[in-house]
Order: sequence, then C-alpha cells, then structure tokens
Amino acid sequence: MAADPRTLQEAVLFFADPVNCREYVVARRWPNGVICPRCGSDRVSFLEKYNRWQCHAGHKDRQFTIKTGTVMEDSPIGLDKWLLAMWLLANCKNGVSSYEIARALGVTQKTAWFMLGRIRLGMQDEKTGGKIGGGGGEVEIDETFIGGKARNMHKDVKERRQREGRNTGGKAVVLGMLERGKTVRAEVIVDRSKESIQPVVRANVERRTEIFADEHLYNWRMPNEYSHNVIKHLEAYVDGNVHTNGIENFWSLLKRGIGGTYVSVEPFHLLRYVDEQAFRFNNRKPMDDGDRFRYLMRKIVGKRLTYAQLTGKEAGYQPEENLAVSSLIWTAVTSNTRTSISNSTSRKDAAAGRKGPSATPTTSTSTKGLVNLPYLQTLASKLAV
Repeated sequence: MAADPRTLQEAVLFFADPVNCREYVVARRWPNGVICPRCGSDRVSFLEKYNRWQCHAGHKDRQFTIKTGTVMEDSPIGLDKWLLAMWLLANCKNGVSSYEIARALGVTQKTAWFMLGRIRLGMQDEKTGGKIGGGGGEVEIDETFIGGKARNMHKDVKERRQREGRNTGGKAVVLGMLERGKTVRAEVIVDRSKESIQPVVRANVERRTEIFADEHLYNWRMPNEYSHNVIKHLEAYVDGNVHTNGIENFWSLLKRGIGGTYVSVEPFHLLRYVDEQAFRFNNRKPMDDGDRFRYLMRKIVGKRLTYAQLTGKEAGYQPEENLAVSSLIWTAVTSNTRTSISNSTSRKDAAAGRKGPSATPTTSTSTKGLVNLPYLQTLASKLAV
C-alpha cells in the first residue's frame, strides 16, 4: 500500500482504489489483526468474493464488513465516497454543505446530509479526558446566540424581539469553555440563567480554576468554587491577562460556518454542528490534514446513527438534556412562527386582492434558524410523554 495521503489531491487518487480504502481503514481500526465486532473473536476469515469477513464463533450474523460497528454501518455508499466526505468535513475550516458534498461525490443531497450527520456524531467529544482547567490552567467562559439577524427580520418581528430582550426571541444559546492553549468545550443550553450555566461549568471545569469571563459572569459566578476575573466590554476588551478573545475566536469560526456555509440550522441539530467546529478547533496544530483525518477515523468506531434517529423519529440522536433544550427553544420559536404565519398570510391575501382568512396559510421563512412547525410539534409531543 502506498504512503498515507497528506493532501486532498493525494486522498482522491489514493481512495479511488477500493483495496486501498479497505486496507487503510483496517490498519487503523484493527492494528493487531481483524476481530469480530460482535463477539470480539479473532477467529475470522476474509471472503474475497464478497469483500467481507466471517467469524467462526457460533453466533448469529457471523459475517461483517469494515463498516460494521461504525457510523457507516448498513450504508450502501462505497468507502471511496465515505472517506472523501470525512476528509472534507474534517479539514474545511468553515465546514462543507450537503449540497457541495452531493455535487462532489455524485450522490443526492439527502444522502449527503445523512452522511454528514453520521460523521458529526463521530466527531463528538466523549470527554474521556476529564475536566479542563486545574493545575494552574486558565479557562475563558462565554455564551453566544445562534439565530436570525435583526436586519433580516420583518419590522413587526424585529420590534417584538427587541422588546423580549436577548434571553428570548427563539434564539439558541451556546455556552463555551476554552482552556487557554488547549481545548474548547461547547454545549447548547436553555438560557443564560445561573440554573443553566452553573451545572455545565461544574461538569466541565475543575474546581479552583481561574475563570475569565465578561460582565455577565456576575449573574452566575461561584466564588466558593472558582477564582473569577471579569472584563467589562463596555469599557475595554483586554485588561492585561483578563480577556475572552480566545473563546470569541471560536465563536467567530462557529458563526462563520453556520451563517456562511450552512445558512440555516435547526435547534434540534445545533449541538452536532457545535461538535463539528469544536473537533476542528481542538485539532488544529500540530496536526495537518492527514493527521486530523486519521484521528477522525479512530473516532467513528462504536457509534451508530440511523435516519430515524437523525430526524427525531427515534431516540438516540442526542442526550435527554439536549432534547429538553430543543423543547424549550420550540416554545419560543413556535410562538414567533404563528405570528409569522398570520403576517405572511395577510400580506399574500392583500397582494392577491382577497378578503378574509386564507385556506392554506404559509409559514414565513425569513427568520434564519427556525424549524418547521409540524416537526417541532412532533418533538414536543415525545418529550411530554
């Protein structure tokens, strides 16, 4: 087998050969020899004709492929397409859209979207390394809002959002924690209250760590557990070593990807897009494109995501606490969507010269980040059970 690819051009040429694809994945998944992913036995033989292995232990489903037990399981898409999609998503700084993947690989947009969703699950940080901070580490903590921009909203919607303030209005809140010089962790939370922020900070940051945050820290600070440093952005952005520029850099990358590449992200899926950007951010240097891709190949094992889970028809896509977050965002979003429906319908009726209510109201999609009403109603009904 030729040397490992280090650039996209080398990857395209290398993975064009199905044998190279199989041997590349085998060498990283089973460096000590192929074992059965179902029982762990090493008594297996390769069936060249069928491009799969067969386990000689006595159990059901003895045959398996290189995709079995990974995010690629049961996918009819070839490894040549899967590996290139992983390469692009792992190394494109601002992400890559499903439409671009569809054009590049010759698959449908729906297939590309499903593939990217499964790869993002592989990018998820399992947090097996413990908490960040401690040992003299410095951690920056900040939150950001993901949603529609005021300048793109209808006048009525814009005025209502301004009255509601930053905590509401259908936007999703993401809390980020960056250990300077090391890694970032980010989670979607319900709101900016201390009840939402404090448990996440405790779960991710070691006690007695020195924390740097903006003036909102006064609303959730924990002086008995952490050392706090505050930078007031109305006065300055940097005061010696006190600043949040590191986590702001991560927010810049996240919003550039969501606003520029993905354009509109449903709250239900937001945490996976955050996982994707955190993966690239945490594996910037000294890794190159080839190193980052190889690391991703090791993370896709032991994870499975079906289309029903990805679309919310079955459980398993995200933790229960994130489902609760999506449900609360749903409450704000649907109230705004109903108003958008009536406004949109009235405008269309007036333009058509009709009087009275329209028989088939159409939901306005001018606000970025909103999800469709039937989808959210289905999600909320599941959470209410």
